[in-house]
Amino acid sequence: MTEQSLGVATGLETFKIEWCRVVGRVKETPDTYTIRVRPRRRGEIAFEPGQFNMIYAYGVGEVPISISGALPTEGMLEYTVRGVGPVTRAIASARIGSRLGLRGPFGRGWPLREAEGQDIIIVGGGIGLAPLRPAIQYIINNRGKYGKFYILYGARTPADLLYKGDLRVWRGRLDIQLLVTVDRGDEKWRGYVGVVTTLFKYIRLEPNSTYAFVCGPEIMMKFTVQELRNQGLPDERIFISMERNMKCGVGLCWRCQFGPVFVCKDGPVFSLSEISNFFERREM
Repeated sequence: MTEQSLGVATGLETFKIEWCRVVGRVKETPDTYTIRVRPRRRGEIAFEPGQFNMIYAYGVGEVPISISGALPTEGMLEYTVRGVGPVTRAIASARIGSRLGLRGPFGRGWPLREAEGQDIIIVGGGIGLAPLRPAIQYIINNRGKYGKFYILYGARTPADLLYKGDLRVWRGRLDIQLLVTVDRGDEKWRGYVGVVTTLFKYIRLEPNSTYAFVCGPEIMMKFTVQELRNQGLPDERIFISMERNMKCGVGLCWRCQFGPVFVCKDGPVFSLSEISNFFERREM
């Protein structure tokens, strides 16, 4: 992704489905695939890292899926999908040449322009790395605009790690500090073992010049927020993606109401200062 691609697409109307051809499919984990699609209408692939599309599998249904990457020169978008229900299984198993429908992109993304000139820490858990990946790609493509760059990533096992090729590339860069951990290693694993928050002991952040982007299971985000606060980061510099219970993408069904906000319309990315009063309340 380039500087020019950081923006909201205007060609895809809110309720109109854009039919796309599946042009690639990569197995990430035993139940998770990255699907590459090419919209029928060619043009600039424009979205904000952190936004999502509503993806429609013909005859099955529609679900919200974060954009996990783009190949603008080839006119392709990427979506990383875990097959856990009828619709996500249909999308994850879509064959090359088949069609999927897109609406969007929707929502508010990561504050990449606001964070220019600052250090960045990205913390992902499991499939939560998918909504963070476009932000990582953007920062790498515009590396001179940001200070120190930390990526902390955790998964249950080595087999559950996403984007293994990307991880190898990021690990080889001298301008990124990448730390990866798993809850349970295997006989081949030589990396860190433990939950992702155990990696904080290996870094030291400058709280007044650092932005944090976080996505993963809610319990993981809760403890990550605690670690970031322990290192002195103020809530207005901590941003989280709250992808929960979204269905329509435009705030009409009320499924994703979170306190006084709608995740699909007001998020999915929020600063902690916006939602700190109800972030840890289970009944919300």
